[in-house]
Amino acid sequence: MRAEDAWSTASTALTFAAFVPYVRAVARRTAVPHVFSWVLWGTTTALVAAAQWADGGGVGAIPTAASAAVTYGVAAFAYTRRADVSVHRADVAFFVAALAALPAWFATDDPTAAVLVLTAVDLLGFGPTVRKALDRPFEEDLGFYALMAVRNGISLLALEHWTLATVAFPAAVGLACAAFVVLVVVRRRQESSGVADG
Repeated sequence: MRAEDAWSTASTALTFAAFVPYVRAVARRTAVPHVFSWVLWGTTTALVAAAQWADGGGVGAIPTAASAAVTYGVAAFAYTRRADVSVHRADVAFFVAALAALPAWFATDDPTAAVLVLTAVDLLGFGPTVRKALDRPFEEDLGFYALMAVRNGISLLALEHWTLATVAFPAAVGLACAAFVVLVVVRRRQESSGVADG
């Protein structure tokens, strides 16, 4: 087995390992995801998987595609569990920007521009989740985001061809997940201190 195949298998397995407890947390309502963020992330991730494949990412695109499928599943499940379904104008703008990356890709016949747009949109898609986490930091499952940070690092190792188009998304999302964990930990400590002091 090639190293890329092994890393792809590990990354895909870690994707499912991260999502199973998250779905359980949503079912118990200990995690209350922002549905629109998850729809946006599913869309951007699916488009990036296609771009990675088109630019020679090979088996390294498989974990990205698996993540897109599961992300859509989380969005649908969260919606049925009456998670946060608020939609702000900025959320709609992010979604439209994600879809606008497709014409850019087709017009230039280069997936790099599309991936950069999609990566930016995906990161902006954290906006509703960050906004909610700042107000209600105990509604997020930090284990999920920590695992996804690790998983994105492993996804980089699974890529058969390293270009900006294949690397930008997993690197940026991995760093964003790690930063989100730090942010929520800080907010939880602030809230706990505030309760203790009060």
